[in-house]
Amino acid sequence: MKLIGAKILNTPLPGCKQHVFDTDAYWKCSARQISYTIYHLSGTCKIGLASDSTAVVDPRLRVHGVRGLRVVDASIMPEIPAAHTNAPTIMIAEKASDMIKEDWDVQTL
Repeated sequence: MKLIGAKILNTPLPGCKQHVFDTDAYWKCSARQISYTIYHLSGTCKIGLASDSTAVVDPRLRVHGVRGLRVVDASIMPEIPAAHTNAPTIMIAEKASDMIKEDWDVQTL
């Protein structure tokens, strides 16, 4: 980085101005302000009862108030997993497939 003249940007983040720049407290605050999941998004379509105003889908992944629509992806996960979301998302899709077949009374071999 020295070869290209890179320097640390010491403009405090708006949410961290109460901390001295480059202290542990500042970096902890900045991690809370600017962290993101790098495209492994989850947790945006909460599962819950229709009486829960923050719930989006029921336990069978059907969207509350929208007939014929389900959410079958990582967004139904209540928390962002520590590992990659690929395997759990496949499991969600497999379970959703089973539920859809049950709802349509489809006999499987």
